[in-house]
Amino acid sequence: MSTSGFAIATWCYTQGAYVAQYLSFSRMLINIFCFNIVWVFIECLPVIFATRYGIDLWIWLRSVLGRRGVAVLSTIISVANFGWYAVAASLFSSSMINLAAKFGLVLNAAVWSPVLGCLCVVLGTLIALGGPNVIKWTNRFLVTALLAVGVVVVVLCFTAVPLREIVAVKPVLDADMTPLQAFMISAEGNVAFAFSWSTQALVLPRLAKTERGGYWGTTLAYGVVAPFFVARGVMALAMFVRTGVYESDPTNMLSYLCGSGFALLSLLLVAFANVGTQGTGSYVNCMIVKSGMPKVSYKVLVLIAMVYVSALTVWGGVEEHFGAFISIAAFIQAPIIGMIVVDYLVVKKRKLSLKAAYFIEGHDAYRFTGGFNLVGIGCVILSCL
Repeated sequence: MSTSGFAIATWCYTQGAYVAQYLSFSRMLINIFCFNIVWVFIECLPVIFATRYGIDLWIWLRSVLGRRGVAVLSTIISVANFGWYAVAASLFSSSMINLAAKFGLVLNAAVWSPVLGCLCVVLGTLIALGGPNVIKWTNRFLVTALLAVGVVVVVLCFTAVPLREIVAVKPVLDADMTPLQAFMISAEGNVAFAFSWSTQALVLPRLAKTERGGYWGTTLAYGVVAPFFVARGVMALAMFVRTGVYESDPTNMLSYLCGSGFALLSLLLVAFANVGTQGTGSYVNCMIVKSGMPKVSYKVLVLIAMVYVSALTVWGGVEEHFGAFISIAAFIQAPIIGMIVVDYLVVKKRKLSLKAAYFIEGHDAYRFTGGFNLVGIGCVILSCL
């Protein structure tokens, strides 16, 4: 339940609507579940060491990239990761504005969109400052509630629009795009979706009590729960049947498909999900940065993250260029995941010197010239070329 904190965010609707534009209903489901499950089950194999040693991915990477190499790359990746939370905050603000309109309160989007988006970030920051215990219990409640709501939403969707009409929707293809090309573009988006949060995925499992629990708790969260929420892009197909437009805002979806009486259901989906995800994401990414810069205060990092995500939210460019964003995020993170899987299973054969990883005096196996393992850094650079 705790690791599913990322999977419940409404950016899954954005991803689902993105895929729905390219594929028919059946192909969309195959594409979303197959590519996410396959890649998540592989990339999460190192979760076993996170649970065994009680450390996250970035502590292990000190042995691969060097102390300063981890500091640099963890910061770069966290800067990219925080774009997800700007998307969540933007969806929160737009949904709250639409929700207010359903009750007759018209809010100026130019004024209230950044204000409400920043409010979402601030509320998430308060959760992050509470630490892992607050996040654990928050996510246990939210994930349970929102999975139930998700099932209700799917049922309502098929009730509002007959399945035969959803299945009959023709994907919106470019003039020169073949069905295979459309399928592979969507596949690229789903693989990128799986990769783009993978470096965050190996932080919370260190708190698990058993290796089995850590692995399955992580893979089921990102390989099943997240695709389930993404698959509700079927609502985007239903919206296309009704309006001719692919919509990613769940408030608008529920309003058009089921009537304004379900506005409070969308409030539960949008408000609670995004605030909870903000808290989880802030904690995880600040811990990633702290792995590379252990002397920096966690609370200071959380506050810096709050300012940064708020700035991205006000800017609005991440959501506007969502497809490019997830591809770039995956492009940065895929080499790291590939290296850690190979290093864990093949090079180090699932063994690590914790004393060397924490640079205890007399244990210098992972001390490199200038703090950088040039071989590891070179592999990352070559993978990106």
